[in-house]
Amino acid sequence: MDVSDEDLAISAARGDRAAFSALLDRCYDRMFHLAFRLTGSRAEAEDLTQDICAALPAKIARFDARARFTTWLYRVVVNAAHDRRRKQATHLRAADGWGIWELARREADAETAQRVDWLTDAMGSLADDLRDTLALVLDDMTHAQAAEILGVSEGTISWRMSEVKRKLRARRAEEEQA
Repeated sequence: MDVSDEDLAISAARGDRAAFSALLDRCYDRMFHLAFRLTGSRAEAEDLTQDICAALPAKIARFDARARFTTWLYRVVVNAAHDRRRKQATHLRAADGWGIWELARREADAETAQRVDWLTDAMGSLADDLRDTLALVLDDMTHAQAAEILGVSEGTISWRMSEVKRKLRARRAEEEQA
């Protein structure tokens, strides 16, 4: 004797796990095929069908047998697909501005990396005392702290930094002319 989908659904709504399992076995492929037609993507349809299956035990409690079970189930699938589309659209709208921000951030990071590379290369062309002084100052040390570490006067550090700036400006000018 074959039990109808509606009888299985009513039993499942009352908590009969075997009825729910049998119903799911019968209807899974139909749910997936409808989800596929609604989404146009196999992966999306698989995700949607799994989400529906996870929510179905709670939803089936509201099945009242006024309509055929498959009609009710198709409405559940269509509603789930609509909900998913709305969530995706909301997410895309929210993320839209972030795309521009992220591109600007990446551009700024690339620009900073390019400047750091240039400075690292330029530091290699400086005399040791100037390079050491610049390294300490770039490491957020005051001129007084750098002077103490290098064993020179604070005035010497200030002079060295002015020399570093002069040499780096000259190098940049040469590169721009070339």
